[in-house]
Amino acid sequence: MTKGVLVAIEGIDGAGKTTQAGLLEAALRSGGYRVVSTKEPTNGQWGRQLRASATAGRLSPQEELDLFIKDRREHVAGLITPSLDAGMVVIVDRYYYSTAAYQGARGMDPDALIRLNEEFARRPDLLVVLDVEPQLGLKRIRQRGDRANDFEQESGLLEAARIFRALDLPFLARIDGTLPQSDITAGILELLYDGPLVGRPVRPSRIPGRPEVPGDLWMELSKVR
Repeated sequence: MTKGVLVAIEGIDGAGKTTQAGLLEAALRSGGYRVVSTKEPTNGQWGRQLRASATAGRLSPQEELDLFIKDRREHVAGLITPSLDAGMVVIVDRYYYSTAAYQGARGMDPDALIRLNEEFARRPDLLVVLDVEPQLGLKRIRQRGDRANDFEQESGLLEAARIFRALDLPFLARIDGTLPQSDITAGILELLYDGPLVGRPVRPSRIPGRPEVPGDLWMELSKVR
């Protein structure tokens, strides 16, 4: 690969982002691709402050935004860009669209936030938004044994979900997050094979037990073809 591929997986809390990032990484590695899987906020100094604020009490919208920008600048410069320059597939569990959605839910302009981030952060080659209702996201959070933190309150998630649903980008795939996990992963792989990864080295084998992408998912995927 002479040019890396950036995949961002987005959605509200409880949408299944981390699960899909892991499944996608495993599938691509099995086919011989060099993959970096990462997340935001990071575990760097700025990301740790953001994670702490989720339970200690959220900062003001501007303070929170400043930390997200500092964390992402460091992330882009230190990991994402070098990995892409090395020709790797980079999978990001949350990216700047989450900042637009969650800071937008606090009254900031989502479009302005996207423009601010794109001054230094590369657009993804594929943006996957996993769509679930906030009530289901919160239910999943409880089922995994966690308590909803300050970023995960239903009123804020409702507005964040609305902002995610309003995104209209040519490289965006909006997928029903209630579909079986393997179906979602198979669909993301198809988008990569037929898009950013087309003509690249050996096409990875499909996920065991899912030889084809289910028909109901093709309706969603066709929107970005």
